[in-house]
Amino acid sequence: MATLLKGLYGSIDDFLNLCTHSGDSAYSALRSLLERLEDPNTRTEARVFLSHLQKKLHSDGELSSHHCLDKYHFQIQDIYLDRSEGGIFRESNYALLLSGISISVYGLDINPRAVKISWINLYLNAFDENGQPVYDTENKTLLDRVEFYESDLLSYCRDNHIELERIVGCIPQILNPNPDAMSKLITENASEEFLHSLSNYCALQGFVEDQFGLGLIARAVEEGIEVIKPMGIMIFNMGGRPGQGVCKRLFERRGLSVNKLWQTKILQASDTDISALVEIEKNNPHRFEFFMGLVGDRPICARTAWAFGKAGGRISHALSVYSCQLRHPNEVKKIFAFLKNGFHDISNSLDLSFEDDSVADEKIPFLAYLAGVLKDSSRFPYEPPTGNKRFRDLIASFMKTYHHVPLSADNVAIFPSRATAIENSLRLFTPRLAIVDEHLTRNLPKQWLTSLEIEQTRDSKTSINGITVIEAPRQSDLMIELIKKLRPQVVVTGIAQFEAVTSSALEHLLRVTREIGSRLFIDISDQFELSSLPSSIGVLKYLARTPLPPHVAIICGLLKNQVYTDLEVAFVISEEHTIFDALTRSVELLQGNTALISQYYYGCLFHELLSFQLPDRRQPAEREAEDVEASGIDMIGFSSSAISVLSQAELSVRVPEKSSLLHMDVDQIFLPTPTPVKAAIFESFARQNVTESECDVTPSLRQFIKNAYNLSVEHSAEFIYADFPLALFNKLVLCCIEECGSLCMPAGSNGNYVSAAKFLNAHIVSIPTQAEVGFKLTEKQLSSALETVHKPWVYICGPTINPTGLLYSNEEMKSLLTVCARYGARVIIDTSFSGIEFNSQGWDGWNLDASLAGLTGNPSFSVCLLGGLFVKLPTGGLAYGFLVLKPGFLADSFRSSFSGLNKPHSTIRYTAKKLLELEEQKGDLTGAAQVQEKLLATRLKRLKETLENCGWEVIEARGGVSVIAKPCAYLGKKIKLEKDGSTWEIKLDGTNIREAMLSATGLCINGASWTGIPDYCRFTLALEDGDFDRALGCIVKFKQLVK
Repeated sequence: MATLLKGLYGSIDDFLNLCTHSGDSAYSALRSLLERLEDPNTRTEARVFLSHLQKKLHSDGELSSHHCLDKYHFQIQDIYLDRSEGGIFRESNYALLLSGISISVYGLDINPRAVKISWINLYLNAFDENGQPVYDTENKTLLDRVEFYESDLLSYCRDNHIELERIVGCIPQILNPNPDAMSKLITENASEEFLHSLSNYCALQGFVEDQFGLGLIARAVEEGIEVIKPMGIMIFNMGGRPGQGVCKRLFERRGLSVNKLWQTKILQASDTDISALVEIEKNNPHRFEFFMGLVGDRPICARTAWAFGKAGGRISHALSVYSCQLRHPNEVKKIFAFLKNGFHDISNSLDLSFEDDSVADEKIPFLAYLAGVLKDSSRFPYEPPTGNKRFRDLIASFMKTYHHVPLSADNVAIFPSRATAIENSLRLFTPRLAIVDEHLTRNLPKQWLTSLEIEQTRDSKTSINGITVIEAPRQSDLMIELIKKLRPQVVVTGIAQFEAVTSSALEHLLRVTREIGSRLFIDISDQFELSSLPSSIGVLKYLARTPLPPHVAIICGLLKNQVYTDLEVAFVISEEHTIFDALTRSVELLQGNTALISQYYYGCLFHELLSFQLPDRRQPAEREAEDVEASGIDMIGFSSSAISVLSQAELSVRVPEKSSLLHMDVDQIFLPTPTPVKAAIFESFARQNVTESECDVTPSLRQFIKNAYNLSVEHSAEFIYADFPLALFNKLVLCCIEECGSLCMPAGSNGNYVSAAKFLNAHIVSIPTQAEVGFKLTEKQLSSALETVHKPWVYICGPTINPTGLLYSNEEMKSLLTVCARYGARVIIDTSFSGIEFNSQGWDGWNLDASLAGLTGNPSFSVCLLGGLFVKLPTGGLAYGFLVLKPGFLADSFRSSFSGLNKPHSTIRYTAKKLLELEEQKGDLTGAAQVQEKLLATRLKRLKETLENCGWEVIEARGGVSVIAKPCAYLGKKIKLEKDGSTWEIKLDGTNIREAMLSATGLCINGASWTGIPDYCRFTLALEDGDFDRALGCIVKFKQLVK
C-alpha cells in the first residue's frame, strides 16, 4: 500500500495527512489523483488507490461520519439506488435495455472544483475496486456515457447545441447577503469560502422571481426550455421556503405542466444566512415558509425563523421535487427563442398558466406565431384594404374544408367588425328604406332609427335626406311579412337559432327579396363556430350546393374566441365581383384598413383548425345555380356619391396575386420596427389580467399633446379613439353633414380624406392654394373662402402638411385660427402626419395655447385635434388614432354619428400607453425616432436628386413621409405601354401619368387627382430599404421609356 502511486504519495497516510491541512490542500491532493485517473497508463493504480483509501476510512470508522469531512475536508459515501420492483431507477434501466439507444449524461456546475470532484466520482464508479472497467449491456462504461463540464447553468449545452431529454437540477435559492461577492470571477483558485457559497447563494438574475430567491431557478428553467427536447422532462429539487404556490407558478407561467414527485422537511443548513429573505419580507407582503424543527406543522415567516435560529432553535423548511413538462413544446420554445433575442424584460410579464386548457390551446399558438412574425420581420408589410391575403386564404380554406363551400380569397373581404360591415353596406347603397334585424341595429346611427320617411316617391330608391331603418324581429316569417309590406331596398338579418340548421329560412328570404328587388345581407355570426367540430349552418349548406345569388352577401363577425372576448374581426362573402370590390373599397374609404394584429390572431385560430384536417383529394362537387325567372324589378344600385368616388377617385391599386408592386402611394411606414415597439406589442398579448388603468391612454396622451403642440387639454375634454385616424375624420364629416355645414379643405389636402368626404356626400368647399407658398393655406385665401360659406368646418393638416411635407409655422397657424374664430368655424386640426420634422431649421414648433388665447368672435368657433401615433412615434406601421374634442365642439345630438366606431382593442391600447410612456422617458424610443428622422432626411435628398435628374420639379419637404413633384419634362410626351400582350400609346398629362408609371414600371404613386394640385404627384419615403432603391430605379426607368 505504501507504493501505490509512485512519485506522488508515499502512503495513504501521507495522502490523508496532506488533506488535514485545509480544504485547499485536500483539493490539491484530489486534483493530483484525478490527473492519474485521466492518464490511461496510471488509471488502474489510481483507482486501486481509491479503493484502499475507502477501506482505510471505513476501517477507521470515519467513512460516513462528519468527522471525516471535518478532519480531511472530503468524504466518500456509498449511495444505493432503488432497484427494487417498481423503483424509478429500475424502470429507467429496463427501458434503456429495451430501447438499445445510447444515452449521454452531462454534469454541469459553475464551481470548477465541483467539476473536478465529479470526475473523480465518475472514475470511482466506472471502474471496480481492482481498477477494471465496469461494462453495461451495450459493452460501454460510464466514461462512454457521462461527462462533466464547468458551466453557468446550461450554457455548455446551449453553446454546443445539445438537446436533452432530461434535466435535473438542485440550484441555490437564497440571495447572497453580500451581492458584490457574486460578481467575482469564478476560478479554480478562488477562495474556499467563496466557492462554497456558490452552493448556498445566488445573485439577482433580473427575473420577477428574484424577490422570492428563485431567480436562478427561473433562469435555469428558461435555459432548459431552449435545450430540452419537445417531450423532455425537467426535474428540480426545490426548497419550499417561498411557498408551494410560488414554486409551482414559476414553472406554470412559463408554459410547463407541473407534477410534485416527492416532498419532505429538512433542517435549514446552519451555514446559510436567511437574512436576505428577512429583508425581502420588509418590503413585500409575501411571507416565506419555515417550520420550528422537523415536527412543526404551522409555517412561520423568515423574520420569526431568523430570530428563532439566532436563539439556538432549529428551523426547517419543505423540500420538494418537481417534475415539469412543456404543454405546447414547439410553441413555447418559439416564444422563449424570441424573448432571449433582446426581449428578456418581457419574460416577467409572460403568463402561460391557464386553468382552462382550451384557452391555452388558443393563446399559446398565437403567441408563438406573433413571436415568429416579430422576430423574422423587420417591419409590418403592406396590407391591402381587402384584408391580409393569408387570412382570407385561411377563411376560404376553412369554409371549403369544414363546410364544403368552394370559396377563394377573392370572395372574402375583411372588415374591422360586423357593425362596420353593416354600416358600410348601407352607406354604399344609401337606400331610402332598410329593414334590419333588431339584434343588429345597436351600433347604427340614431337618426337612421328615428327617421319616419318610409313612403316611397316616384323612381326613388336611394335616399337624399338620409337612410330610414326599420327594426324587425329575427324570425323568418315575420321578416318576410315586413319585406312584402314595406318593400325595402336593403334587408340585413340573421337567422333565428331554431331555423339555422336547415336552409329553408334562407331560401324563403332569397325568393322574397328577389321578387321585391331588395338586396339581402345575411348575418351568420351567432352560428359560426371556430371549432374542429362546428355545428351545421343552413346558410352554408345552401352555399355548398348553390352559388350565392348576386343580390346577396353573407356577413360574419368573429367574436367567439376563448381569450379576448372583445377582439373582433368580420368578413363578408360575396360572389358578385362588382359588389365585392365596392365593399372592400368602403373599408379603404371609411376605416382605412382592418387592424393587422387582429387578423393575425384569428388567422392563427383558422390555421390551427386546418392543421387537424387531412387535405381532401376529392374534387369538390359542382354547384348548380338556381334556375329562377327574372323578377323584372331592378335592384338598388350604389349611391351617386359612391359611384362618383369609385369611378373617379384614386384608390389603392389592386395587386394581382403574383405581382410585386412598389408602394409610394400609401400613408404607412415600412421602416424597421424598433425593439421597444415589438416588446410592447408582444407584452400586450402575453400578459393576463391587465387592468383598465394599464390600458388607459388618456393621461399619457394628454401630456404627449402638451409636449408636442403646447396645447393644454382640460379634464373636461373628450378623448375618442379608433384604429385609424381616417375613421375619426369620417365621423367628424358626418357631424358636419348633420349640422348642414360645409367642409372647407385646402387644395393640396390628403386625397384619401377628400375621397372619403365625397363618398359620404359632404358639401365640400375647396380653398385654392398657390405654388408660391408651397400650396399652403394662407390667411387671405381662408378669409376669402369663408365669407360666403354657411356653417364652415375647416380642415387644417399640420404642423406637417400631407402631401407636401411642408410645415405651418406657429404664426401661420395663429393667423388661420384667428380667421376661423372671426367666422365662427369649427376647426379640425389634423396632426396625424406630424412628428417627423427632419428639416426644421428656423421652425420652433407650435404653441396652440398662446394661439388660441384671447380669440373672440362667433360663439360657434371651436377646435378639435385629430391625430395618430404611427408617425410621431416610430411604431413600424402600427396605427392608433385619437380625437380630442374640446368642451362645446359638438352638440349632444351629433354624438350618434360616432356610434359604430371600431375602437382599438385593449392590447393595442396597452401598447400605445407603453410607447407613450417610453417616449416621455426619452429613452430607446426617442433614439429610434431620431434615427428614423435622419433616415428620412437622407431618403428625401436621394429622391429629390433622382426626380430632378429625371425631369421632375420637386417641392422640397421639411417633414412627414411624402413629397410632391410635377413631371414637367413629361407633360405632352408620348409613351408606349404593354399589357396582356397588347400595346398602346398615350399622351402624358397630370391625370394619366400615375397609370402610365404603374403599367410601365410597377411603381405606385399618387397622381394629381389625389393631391388636388394640378399636375403634381405624390411620392412617399418610408419604404423598406430595398424597395426604396428599386423605386428610384423605376423612376429612372420611366424616364428612359418616355425618351
